[in-house]
Amino acid sequence: MNPESIHRSIAAHKQALLQHPLYAKILTIEDLNCFLENHVFAVWDFMSLLKALQQKLTCTTTPWFATKDSETRYLINEIVLAEESDLALDGRRLSHFEMYLEAMKDSGADTAIIENFIAEVFSLQNIFVAIRKSNLHPDVKAFLDFTFRVIEEGKPHQIAAAFTFGREDLIPAMFTEILQNFQHNFPETDLSKLIYYFERHIALDADEHGPMAMQMIEKLCGTDEKKWREVEAVAVEALQKRIWLWNAIEEQILMKTALV
Repeated sequence: MNPESIHRSIAAHKQALLQHPLYAKILTIEDLNCFLENHVFAVWDFMSLLKALQQKLTCTTTPWFATKDSETRYLINEIVLAEESDLALDGRRLSHFEMYLEAMKDSGADTAIIENFIAEVFSLQNIFVAIRKSNLHPDVKAFLDFTFRVIEEGKPHQIAAAFTFGREDLIPAMFTEILQNFQHNFPETDLSKLIYYFERHIALDADEHGPMAMQMIEKLCGTDEKKWREVEAVAVEALQKRIWLWNAIEEQILMKTALV
């Protein structure tokens, strides 16, 4: 098994995401904000996948020791550098999650949902209890639970699979187009930070992080067929959970529309 066979295995799921009816439902700023208030959880838990990989593939404790594979060490540290401290639109250094929160505020989206959830995680010191106690949509809960179950299991190649295959590919490009149309139709709402976030995401994933993440998986799996099969299983399930997340957002948009 190899990356090409994984891509073939997940092709139908990726197509389902790219053709999801959700996109056609985002017609107003209220619809967009409903999307942002749910999607931000995927932006946040992505950072946990990233840091879990850094902990597994580099030395993040003291005394420091050099990890065995200097190449995977380099690959993950390079990705962390950009994801955790990238250049924001105004030139400040921010994580992509912080950029997203600022963009949400400019759009008028409610950031209290994700901020209160993170505060609860910090208070409880148990992500699974926090997920279970939250008032999030069941499919948003399932999405988060899957991510942190993969992290808890602790296999680097599986975490890398969720990180690499389970995240946006062509979807940000699609949303950039939607947002640019929104900016034209709703000029009173400043979406410049949100457009920048997605454009930055596209540029980094296509040119740098995507290829680097694939290299990381190849090095972690090598010729071990069992590891490749586990990567495939995680990749498929990660995309299934993403489809469920999209379903949840579509459902919430339709419910809000029906109440108007």
